[in-house]
Amino acid sequence: MPGAADHPKAWRVGQALVCAWLGLSAQVGAAPAGAAAAPPQPGAPCSLWNHRLPGFQSQDCAALPLKPSGARSVQGRELWMGDVGPATAPLKVLVLGAIHGDELSASSVALQWMGLAQQAPGTARWRFVPVLNPDGLLAQPPRRTNAHGVDLNRNFPTPRWEQEAPRYWVQRTRKDPRRWPGPKPLSEPESRLVQAQMEAFAPDLIVSIHAPYGVLDFDGPSEAPKHLGRLTLDPVGVFPGSLGYYGGVHKGVPVVTIELPNALRAPLPAETRQMWQDLQRWMGEHLQRR
Repeated sequence: MPGAADHPKAWRVGQALVCAWLGLSAQVGAAPAGAAAAPPQPGAPCSLWNHRLPGFQSQDCAALPLKPSGARSVQGRELWMGDVGPATAPLKVLVLGAIHGDELSASSVALQWMGLAQQAPGTARWRFVPVLNPDGLLAQPPRRTNAHGVDLNRNFPTPRWEQEAPRYWVQRTRKDPRRWPGPKPLSEPESRLVQAQMEAFAPDLIVSIHAPYGVLDFDGPSEAPKHLGRLTLDPVGVFPGSLGYYGGVHKGVPVVTIELPNALRAPLPAETRQMWQDLQRWMGEHLQRR
């Protein structure tokens, strides 16, 4: 999601402390040092994520219907996803976690929601991609960008990307390496997976989970949710190459962007459940069923 250069009132001392603690950095235009291709990871991903995700229970993960998507990250890691709910459901929802690899709590919440969807799938078909940026998440230390140093949330093909995305990066972020949009739109396998799922799965709603600004954002048609749990609506605008701009504004698919209040600590289970319940209530009231 945005940084200080994008949304000044969202800047907080806590974010600076998080960045300092993680020692975040990335090389622009090339894989960071030590980013040699990782060998493909066979089997379920739970053991890979167990040591990294806050509030994560590997035994709960093992019960989730995760499967290989067929796509791999820059370093060759499998991009896992899973479907929950009836295939004939009137609504389809795509949920993404950790598009930024240093937002660890985002993946934890995506996995917890996947478990909640199994308990009560309701009237939606859910497709979860809980760790979209595994190379960033599993790096030492975790990093926002993928292994090419690209901010995946600036890599989507929004209108006039070739002019606007580089200009925004240079003029507004002052070439912040953590927000490099990449050499061209959809240059990265991880962003291409999202675009492919938008076409193949054709979601009625996209939910992208981030951290740590503690707000709720929305792009696209339909009335925005006013709150999910303790998070209240605080629109942060649209940015060249962002998923909100691409999906919500350009493609007309509502995009709910959740900014959890802490990147390193997952919300309490009760809060995670409340956000889930509030989202489903809003969906029932404002999304058009097929």
